[in-house]
This record gives sequence, C-alpha cells and structure tokens, in this order.
Amino acid sequence: MSATFVREQLVAPMEQPRSNVGTPAWLQQKLFGSVLNTVVTIISAVIFAALVWPAIRFMLIDAVWDGSSRVDCLAETVGRPVGACWPFIAAKFAQFMYGFYPAEEVWRINLTYAIGIVLLAPLLIPPVPYKVLNAILFFGVFPVVAFYLLIGGVFGLPHVETRVWGGLLVTLVITFAGIIGALPIGIVLALGRRSSLLLVRWFCVIFIEFWRGVPLITVLFFATYMLPFFLPEAWKLDPLARVLIGVILFAGAYMAEVVRGGLQAIPRGQYEAARALGLGYWKMMAFVVLPQALKLVIPGMVNSFIALFKDTTLVLIVAIFDLLGQLRASFADPNWATPVTLLTGFAFAGMIYFAISFAISRYALYVERRLSTGVAH
Repeated sequence: MSATFVREQLVAPMEQPRSNVGTPAWLQQKLFGSVLNTVVTIISAVIFAALVWPAIRFMLIDAVWDGSSRVDCLAETVGRPVGACWPFIAAKFAQFMYGFYPAEEVWRINLTYAIGIVLLAPLLIPPVPYKVLNAILFFGVFPVVAFYLLIGGVFGLPHVETRVWGGLLVTLVITFAGIIGALPIGIVLALGRRSSLLLVRWFCVIFIEFWRGVPLITVLFFATYMLPFFLPEAWKLDPLARVLIGVILFAGAYMAEVVRGGLQAIPRGQYEAARALGLGYWKMMAFVVLPQALKLVIPGMVNSFIALFKDTTLVLIVAIFDLLGQLRASFADPNWATPVTLLTGFAFAGMIYFAISFAISRYALYVERRLSTGVAH
C-alpha cells in the first residue's frame, strides 16, 4: 500500500533572475564582479578623474581660442586662469605641418599626402580587389613619385632642399621610409640567421647584433657627421638621406629578431610538408612558412613600427626638425612667450602622436582578428 503526500502550502515564488544582458549586467560582471574588482575599479576611477579632469580644464574649459599674440593668452588680459593657448597653434600650424617648405609649393606636399591616402586605403580595406597591383603602386611607384614631388627639379617643379623640410612632413617621411625599408631587410636577415650556410649566418648575426647594440642617437650622429669622411667627394649624400639609411638599417636589425621569433614558432611539420610537395626553399618560405610566421608576429611588428614613429623625434639632435623639433623651435618666438605656451605645444604634439599610434595599433588588432584561424570571415 503506497502513501500519497499532498502539499497543503504553495511553494514560495523564486526571485526574479538578474538580467544577463545590457549595460548594468556588463558593469556588474566586468567592473564589480568581486570585491577585488570593485576596489580596483574605484581606485582606477579616482586616478582617471585626477588626471583627466585637469587635462580637460586646461585644453577645453580654460583654454583661449581666439587671439593674435601672447597678450591674448595672459591671465592678466583674460581676467581668469588661462589654459591652453590655441591661437599659438593656429599661428604656427603651417610650420608644424611643413616646416619651412616654401608656402607657394606646399600644394606638392598635400598632393603627396592625397596620392598616398588614395593608394593606401584600398590596401587596408579587405573587399577592394586588385591588391597586388595596388601594393606595387603603393610600395614601388609611390615612393618614387613622392620623392620627385617633394624634391622637385623635374617637370618644371622648383628644387626644394631637404634642409627646409620640417614638422610632420619629416616625421612621416622618416617613418614611412623606415617601415618600407626595415621589413624586407628584417625578413632577409631573419632567414639568413637561420641559414645552413655558415658565412651567411655569421654575417647576419654580426649585422643584427651590431645594430642592436648601438643606440639610435649614435647611429644618427655617425650617419650625419662621420659618414661623409669615409665617402668619396662624389658620393656625398643629402643629410636627410643619410638619416634615412641609418634609421632603415637600425630598424631592420630589430625587425629581423621579430621575424625570427615567428619563424621559430612554425612547427617543423610545415617545412616537411612543403618539401613533400616538391617546393624549393624560396617557394616554401614565400608560400608556406613566411605567411604563417608574419601572421604570428603582427603585434611585434606593429610595436616596432610605433616605436620607430616616435623615435623620429631623435633626429632633432642632428639638426633635422621633425614635428617635435619644429615645435621646440617655435617656443623661441617672443611673440608667443607665455606661461602656457610650452604645455600647449606639447599637448598638441602629444595628441598627434597618440592619434597616429592608436590608429596603427587598432588596425593591427583588426588584422589579427581577421587572420586568426578558426574565425569565420
């Protein structure tokens, strides 16, 4: 005989489940998920507010936006605490962008920028076709066109010496030349360092270790002031060209170690599979090994490119005025000598460097995600 149980009271209703979607759920999970996360979040918020709010006040709230001289950026004239003196940036903007390039020839710089953007944009957008042709135009043809556009002396264009170049123009020229030259040099050196030929391997090892063991400042000094003593009179190069050669060789040595790290991460089975298909050394490297190795070292390459972009500021010591050098030179103008001129200039330069570096890093993350195996495209 089985006993029957009948409940006399209803079960109490369960609590309503918390939503696991939306902004509140994200904040709860990411920022306040535990006691430690909560403490770290609060401390970070305090530090962020302590740093960001003064910067916002300086650059926006207390800033001076209109004026024609230093008088307009003085607290005595404005009658309140003065932040950034943006009229100073407006007055010197052309100098920061182009240096002392002749004003009537600035259109050549702008045209060079426009051509570069038109050729670079299709390379960065995956769906755009004809990538090979586009790459040939950008990496092979564009540098030659840009050189003659900026230098002049052909097709009726007046010659402009590089000693009057400056500002962001010099920064981008050195960065672009360094990136374009350092990557192929780094790949060749990385392959040479892993070569079975003793002479090739030792040459690459010595080359890499020499350039990695010498500070970039020393390289720039040697390329600018000492190299001419070792060259015949007819071989003397333009000062900017000497700097470009030094930067390319220096960056190429560091890039070689980045690429070598990627090559070492490729399993031996990939090499054996390529040989089993009958591929020679160069085809194996070009079609099997290098594509995988370069994908693995994208973060390292991007880090090197960003470091190179910021290291261009060192060319000031050899009397080449990049963006930061042009900025420092502008501080000597007595017409804009105020207590906030220095901070305003560095804030402006910092925003430019940050914007370009951040854009490069974010695009690199996009490329990493897109090339990641196992992700549908």
